[in-house]
Amino acid sequence: MAKFKNKYRIGSHRKPYWDYSANALYFLTIVTQNRKCILGKVINAEMILSDMGKIVNDEFLRSFDIRNELFLCEYIIMPNHLHTILEIRNPGPVKSDGRPIQSTGNSNPHGPVADPDGPIVDMNDRSYQPSRPIQSTGNSNPHGPIADQDGRPGLPVRLPKSISSFMAGFKSAVNSKIDDYIDEYQLKIPKYNRNNHFFQPNYHDHIIRNDFEYHRIARYIRQNPLKWNQDTLSSD
Repeated sequence: MAKFKNKYRIGSHRKPYWDYSANALYFLTIVTQNRKCILGKVINAEMILSDMGKIVNDEFLRSFDIRNELFLCEYIIMPNHLHTILEIRNPGPVKSDGRPIQSTGNSNPHGPVADPDGPIVDMNDRSYQPSRPIQSTGNSNPHGPIADQDGRPGLPVRLPKSISSFMAGFKSAVNSKIDDYIDEYQLKIPKYNRNNHFFQPNYHDHIIRNDFEYHRIARYIRQNPLKWNQDTLSSD
């Protein structure tokens, strides 16, 4: 895993030209800062949440109560990470006859780009990238850097009702609730903010392409506590 300022971080895995607010199933992995095992312990192949883990669990589930476009399919909280499969299901635009216009999730103006031969993601391989990078056809990537009028790079765009919007809101809520917990119990640990993240700033995402892949990843999530000792995230 790469390090930045001597801290572990997950590199970007955004799929080029994919609209991350598009209707699709997404496999996501979020890791605590420095992979600290502060969310609980695995005892007899069962995950036992710590107080902080319970806060994370509550805020994660609350995300689906306050976001109408999000649907939770699978999730597991482990000592230092969270795996989930979630679905974005937006109503989207409709045709003149009322039928929905199906979103491809791909902002490439030349149509959807398939990756039929791409690898099914190895959940312990944090270097996963799509097997065939998509060549740029313009600046239509909604999550890539944008340029201002003088051609200088700008900040990435965060689309509403997107994966990045969900992640930002969830992480911010966790930081706030954990800080309240630290104050309540007068813990002698630093509080969490933009400079001291509870979770790593980045995260792993993968767009689920078919039923076989969904069931494989869902099975992996369910078996995480059973295989914790074999998990590469269980040790540095």
